[in-house]
Amino acid sequence: MTAPAAEAPGVDWAEKKYLIVDDFVGVRQLLRESLRSLGARHIDQASSGGEAIGLLQRTVYDVVLCDFNLGEGKSGQHVLEEARIRHLLAPSSVWLMVSAEKSVEAVMGAAEHQPDAYLIKPITEGVLLTRLNRVWQKKQIFREIDHAYLEKDFLRAAKLCDAQVPHHKLHETDLLRMKASLLLKAGEPEQAREVYEKLLQDRDYNWARTGVGKIRMANGDHEAARQMFQGVIAENRFYIDAYDQLALSLQNMGRMEEACEVLERAARLSPNSVPRQRNLGNAALRLGNIPLAEKAFRKCLTIGEYSILRSEDAYFGLARVCGHRNDPKEALQLLSVAQHDFPGELVQLRAKITEGLVYHESGDYRRARKSGDELEEMLKADRGRPDTGTCLEMATLLFAVGVKDAPVELLCYVVRNNHDNQLLHDDVQRIFDKARMSEEGAALIQSARKEAAEMMNKGVLLWKTNKLDEAVAWMREARQALPDNLRILFNSAQILISHMQARGYDELLMMEANGVLMHVDKVAPGQQRFAQLIEQLQLLVPGRTATPEEIEAELDAALNEQVSGE
Repeated sequence: MTAPAAEAPGVDWAEKKYLIVDDFVGVRQLLRESLRSLGARHIDQASSGGEAIGLLQRTVYDVVLCDFNLGEGKSGQHVLEEARIRHLLAPSSVWLMVSAEKSVEAVMGAAEHQPDAYLIKPITEGVLLTRLNRVWQKKQIFREIDHAYLEKDFLRAAKLCDAQVPHHKLHETDLLRMKASLLLKAGEPEQAREVYEKLLQDRDYNWARTGVGKIRMANGDHEAARQMFQGVIAENRFYIDAYDQLALSLQNMGRMEEACEVLERAARLSPNSVPRQRNLGNAALRLGNIPLAEKAFRKCLTIGEYSILRSEDAYFGLARVCGHRNDPKEALQLLSVAQHDFPGELVQLRAKITEGLVYHESGDYRRARKSGDELEEMLKADRGRPDTGTCLEMATLLFAVGVKDAPVELLCYVVRNNHDNQLLHDDVQRIFDKARMSEEGAALIQSARKEAAEMMNKGVLLWKTNKLDEAVAWMREARQALPDNLRILFNSAQILISHMQARGYDELLMMEANGVLMHVDKVAPGQQRFAQLIEQLQLLVPGRTATPEEIEAELDAALNEQVSGE
């Protein structure tokens, strides 16, 4: 077992590497002198967010002191989110957000990206040393856990949490909170629920109740999850994650107007989140609330200008808004910016679809039909299909301009790749309804679902009758026909693993199984079975000795996570 991390009463700050980020030279000098008084010798400075990112790319800092408001360009929040997403910090690095900002909006915006501490100016040397010592010692306890997390070895990271608890009772709650989140990522929701419920016996933690709600939502109990999230918000109206989860639970129940209202409340509390404003815009656009959609998308573009989370989605959404407002000129300008700033075939395709929808919504049916004809030719020339959302938008446009066969094929493709997603089937049915194909559409949806289920079940039957070679070959065909069907992808990976468990390790099958799972993680990251199957793959690597706990876990998986049919 790994030795527990040390929790020294003091820290030698002399050899640590520091970065100070502030747009005022006087503040940088004051912070530098405060660090020097602690013995610090290696101190870099940045006067802007862009300069800070450049330094973070070149040096792994032990401590970063970053101002929230950095003037023109990236804010401290932008720098922190980019450093987290691009892994520019070591697991043991300390990030102190320093600011004169006391508003709820600023603090909540920064807190969503999890700085280690938020310090309000002016800062005394005593306060700085106290916070640094406290945060540094805590980070050392989590150091090996964080390394395992970065390697996506979530089960090992969870076990490391258990190993640290007896030695660090002061941080037991934090360790158990981390363990529960790791178990969720490892595809062990019931174990995570047990941890959360144990914690809730001692104290009514909002994050633990939210965690239980997420598990219930993942299990399909959306009403129970909704009640838990609403209870958390009633207790603490500033617990922003509960709003996002409540909106998701309402969407899963088909209660779109209520979900939009919840997202709007969350955006008022913490308005500087690019994903939240984008989600609000999409929800409002779907409901036809054009003023709210416009407000959210424009806010998304403003706050996202310097953010690593900036994407083409808000440009396409705002372009659709402009189409509804009969302003195709601005819409086309937005599409031009999106194509310039986010080059790629998918963006070009989405721009062409959105262009056609804008023309149709603004009454220019001739140009809309021209866009539709071009898309129909593209579909004929390339048998590959884009992601689900793009397929739905393309089908909507093609139906609107009078094309029938191509959008029907697209929608059936979507259903076959998501044959157990009832909410998505409802979306598809609404598109058929709008095209005046209600009965025919319902029959097509049912037929597509049946086709996908039969294709998957044939592979399952071959596996269950121990025809492993035939099962592997059949699932390859199934993956080629339905490349984004999660059930088929997971079952294909499980069959490849079963083949190696029964017949011995095979490098090509190992690479194939790993490729399938990496595709799953790209299509739908965070799936519960992903971590379980990755763990089973790791146990098959030659020369790796499994622990008794891993052997027991593998046996449990074989009993409880059988390959699933329809």
